[in-house]
Amino acid sequence: MGGAVAAIDYMKHALVESNTERVRRIESGEQIVVGVNRWTETEASPLSTGEGSIVSVDPAIEQEQVGRLAAWRAERNAKAVKKALVQLERAAREGGNVMEPSIACAKAGVTTGEWGTTLRSVFGEYRAPTGMSGGVAASVVGLDDVRGEVERVSARLGRRIKLLVGKPGLDGHSNGAEQIAVRARDCGMEVVYEGIRLTPAQIVRAAVEESVHVVGLSILSGSHVPLVAEVMSRMRKEGLDDVPVVVGGIIPPEDAATLERLGVAAVYTPKNFQLNAIMREIVGLVAGLAEAA
Repeated sequence: MGGAVAAIDYMKHALVESNTERVRRIESGEQIVVGVNRWTETEASPLSTGEGSIVSVDPAIEQEQVGRLAAWRAERNAKAVKKALVQLERAAREGGNVMEPSIACAKAGVTTGEWGTTLRSVFGEYRAPTGMSGGVAASVVGLDDVRGEVERVSARLGRRIKLLVGKPGLDGHSNGAEQIAVRARDCGMEVVYEGIRLTPAQIVRAAVEESVHVVGLSILSGSHVPLVAEVMSRMRKEGLDDVPVVVGGIIPPEDAATLERLGVAAVYTPKNFQLNAIMREIVGLVAGLAEAA
């Protein structure tokens, strides 16, 4: 098992390292990407303009499904459900075959969420490697200038700038989040990045426990508005109103305006490929906090 985990960690690190080098070449102009760093004049992309460019589920449909689930749970045999879940947990804890109790759960009307929660209570939850291990880059053009800004602001704060990179929701596309995390680390920031598929509650809890200066959210699932709204609400409840939040993803202008109304400090889309520029803006946000203090 340890060997398998080490192999996955190695492959993930290699992927992140390879993409980091690719991003460096694009930023420097060594690698030409049409529409990104060369020949950028174009018609507006349907992915980022116009109402309905991002498909989202009607909230009424969500509520309807929640209601159907509640009705299902109310109508089933609660004793049979409890018995099936107890048998499932026992099999898991004793190292037995969980297939038969899982079938019994299905027949009793146990939901997949209840089944998964029971197994996680025994085995825990797998967190994939982030690929964030490794040294600091030295060949990125303009990196020394940003490092200098990070050092100056960190000195004013009395501790190093700390950035939390969060991936809320079920979105599994982590390249963007990883590159932001790597570049922030290479600029001299302290980075907290725990990987994909976190809940808003987990992200905000990490922001509290780690005492971060900035929260960066990366979302490519199209659910950026409700997820960011929940994060912002939870941060306010935790007294983190002064911690700036930045968001990256494929976000139409009208949604970007909505996020800004929610209190988001900056929104980044694929056209913002110059990572050093993003880092400078993040440092600027923290510098504002340092001055206010």
